Amino acid sequence: MTDRFETGIELLDRKLRGGVPRGSLTAVLAPPASQSELLLYEIATARPTLYVSPVRAADDVDAAMVGLRRARDDIVVTSVDPTEPEMVLRLLEALPDASTLVVDPMEVFEALPSARYWSFLNDLRDGLDAANAVGFLHCLNGRRVPSQRDTTEYVADLVFELSTERRGDVVENFLTVPKFRGGQALEDVIKLTLTTDVDVDVSRNIV
Repeated sequence: MTDRFETGIELLDRKLRGGVPRGSLTAVLAPPASQSELLLYEIATARPTLYVSPVRAADDVDAAMVGLRRARDDIVVTSVDPTEPEMVLRLLEALPDASTLVVDPMEVFEALPSARYWSFLNDLRDGLDAANAVGFLHCLNGRRVPSQRDTTEYVADLVFELSTERRGDVVENFLTVPKFRGGQALEDVIKLTLTTDVDVDVSRNIV
């Protein structure tokens, strides 16, 4: 049985000693204008993936992946009712072994009543463990951060945090891993270029 699952970003996987642990839940925090979807698409191409959105139409996500050459037969994109997070749990039951779940975005679920949201996250972690899978939750850090964001970060086993800086005409993205439950948070900052691909700028990283 696989103990670590690669994210598809070689430098990140190397620093995580092979990737994220099986059964783990990762919160991906990012500004809305950072093009963080590209990071999710890259992660989705690493293995069979169920890409779930309570906001975006499945056709729109499919079209974006096709346009970026990220489409593949074992990536399934589906929309769910934003008021019914349990739909995600039911879909999780059909996940193939050693696969990935992406939920994009989490904001509408984070608006649920506290007890229901806690239950959803805990059931999600249990389901990922039973399916020998990993999950990534897209959490946008906009002007209004949901009140349950602290809960998301607490339950998550890992936190990937993407920050964006504008320097003149250049936009730079930086990825940090401040939380790794059961592992070691990364001291290094990974500089990413998010355009049509996810590229690591090794000139600014310790490799």
